[in-house]
Amino acid sequence: MRPALVVRRAADYLSRHDVESPLPTAEILMASVLGTDRAGVYARDDGLSTAEAKRFGRALCQRCVGVPLQHLTGDQPFRRLTFVVRPGVFIPRPETEILVDRALAAVSGVAAPVVVDVGTGSGAIALTIKDERPDARVLAIDLSPDAVDLARENASRSALDVEVVHGDLLEPVPAAVRGSVDLVVSNPPYVEPHELAALPREVLADPLLALAGGIGVYERLFAQAAQVLRPGGALVVEIGELQGSRVRDAATAAGFVSVEVEPDLSGRDRIVTGRAPA
Repeated sequence: MRPALVVRRAADYLSRHDVESPLPTAEILMASVLGTDRAGVYARDDGLSTAEAKRFGRALCQRCVGVPLQHLTGDQPFRRLTFVVRPGVFIPRPETEILVDRALAAVSGVAAPVVVDVGTGSGAIALTIKDERPDARVLAIDLSPDAVDLARENASRSALDVEVVHGDLLEPVPAAVRGSVDLVVSNPPYVEPHELAALPREVLADPLLALAGGIGVYERLFAQAAQVLRPGGALVVEIGELQGSRVRDAATAAGFVSVEVEPDLSGRDRIVTGRAPA
């Protein structure tokens, strides 16, 4: 049976199991199994081998029980790059691309900016900023050793010169650059612990360390950011859609000025930005 026909039948199967975007999901899984792209799936006339059929069937079953698509393919596109992903490290989300937009805008007029990405996970934010601002010095920090290893792997794979270090929030920032950082950017673990049970099962496939934190994480981050940013330096963080006013107030309480809550493309609160006093 040609892969195109298998994909259509697989999409029906995924739909019956309430998997989101069943046809694109089936296409991505088939392309991964065949080592090709979407066009290659539909161009192939030969049927699947026994091994290919087994791998595809196993992937379908895993997706139906909530295994994230990215854990099945092993990668995730993000802006101009594609990142290796694996269980145990937070999967970069498409909605976080707006965070990168705001971060880049915050240093658009700064030559050779010094940027710190807190809670880097796979390295998606830090490496994307370095990719689009090659003159930037970028430091990426994560508390998870697994995340540090993966971010370093992605940096090497992308041939991007980003320093990735292990540590809690901004504690690893070198003394030599404290007070001269141009931008602190972060997609921190912002889910309140009591909200975890309501999350979709595939979100819960991400590590708890990258999910649960809530407003307390922002308060700690802002207090430390005030110590490392230069006067007028920028703060750009991602938030949960119901956290806008609380995170804005936390940033203001930490001394930041021009604090704003910005929506994503769906109109939901997504980003908080601010500036260290000049």
